[in-house]
Amino acid sequence: MPELPDLQIFSHNLDKKLGGKVVKDVVLESTKKAKDSPAAFKKALKGEELDKVYREGKELRFRFKNDVVLGIHLMLHGKLYFFEEKNTNKNTILELLFEDGTGLALTDYQGLAVPTLNPEEADVPDALSDDLTVKYLEEQLGKKKTAVKKILLDQHIIRGIGNAYADEILWEAGISPFSISNKIPAAKIKALHRAIPKVLKDAEKNIRKEHPDIIAGEIRDFLKIHQPRETHSPTGGVISQKELNSRKTYYTDEQELFE
Repeated sequence: MPELPDLQIFSHNLDKKLGGKVVKDVVLESTKKAKDSPAAFKKALKGEELDKVYREGKELRFRFKNDVVLGIHLMLHGKLYFFEEKNTNKNTILELLFEDGTGLALTDYQGLAVPTLNPEEADVPDALSDDLTVKYLEEQLGKKKTAVKKILLDQHIIRGIGNAYADEILWEAGISPFSISNKIPAAKIKALHRAIPKVLKDAEKNIRKEHPDIIAGEIRDFLKIHQPRETHSPTGGVISQKELNSRKTYYTDEQELFE
């Protein structure tokens, strides 16, 4: 699944390529996950100019000049492809054709990627938002008796962090993913607060450097801990792997366990 740093770059590249273009046609080919009908998508978007593409949490948002917003959640296997004149991609869910003959296709061989018209705005802070303060983290962690990694992955608490980057963030902060949230001391919560933007922004820089034009897929070869083939962290800690909530969790013996 593409995570926040991937989506940051996707949104930048989509905005650069598609911003200002006018939609000629909209085709919703799969209604498996879409709440609105093909006719509703066509009515809302056909003839409208794309104003901006940006990221919200784990979603891409396409805002049009008529204030309609198209939200896209790629889920595990959703991908986006540019095309010219005719979309030949298999497993297409949604297709946008612009007046200049270019287009964008959303595909997913499982059919689980979700296009949404005017998705609800969340009142939960994004992982890169200024609203994600030390105080907010202290409050959220302080009232939970669950593993801290589950908190980082809970989109109702912090939006945007996925499995791989939760592992990277916790390693950076020196906190075991199995630590009980309300047992983590204040100094470590501050370390966690610093680690979240550092890890995510560093990852974005790494991806952008090697894959500047990417709009699909996920790049993970630079990760320090969440790496199946690595045995040790960059600082020498032994990397272990364990299931947590049916997710593969990578951690080292350098991370403190609070319980």
